[in-house]
Amino acid sequence: MMPQVEITIGGRTFEVACQDGEEAFLHSAAGMLDHEASALASQIGRLSESRMLLMAGLMLADKTAGLEDRLKAAERLASDLRAQVKSLETRATPEAERIEVPVVPQEVTETLAELAARAESLADEIEEKAAG
Repeated sequence: MMPQVEITIGGRTFEVACQDGEEAFLHSAAGMLDHEASALASQIGRLSESRMLLMAGLMLADKTAGLEDRLKAAERLASDLRAQVKSLETRATPEAERIEVPVVPQEVTETLAELAARAESLADEIEEKAAG
C-alpha cells in the first residue's frame, strides 16, 4: 500500500499517495507549489482550486524552463572549459632553449684591474705636473 501524505497548497489541504520513501520529495515539491499559490492569492485574491493549481503550476514551469536554459548554458561553458584544459594538457612541452652567457675569465678581469690602476696612476701624475 502506498503512503498517503497530507499537503497544504494555497491554504487548502490535499491527501496524496506517493511511493514509499518519496514522502520528503513530495513535501518539498508541495512546498514550492504552495509558495507560488500563496503569492498568487496575495496578488489576486481567492481563486478556484483548479485555477490556483493551474496558475501556480505554470509559474513553477516558467521558473523551471529558465533554470533549464541556465543549466544548458553552464553545461556548454563547462564543456568548452574542459576542452581548453584538455588542449593545454596535450600540448607538447616546448624544448628547453639553450642560452649561453659569456663568462669573463679571471685573468682578463685581473688584467683590466691592473690597467685601471695604471690609468689612475698616470692621471694622478699628469694632474701633479699640470698643477706644478
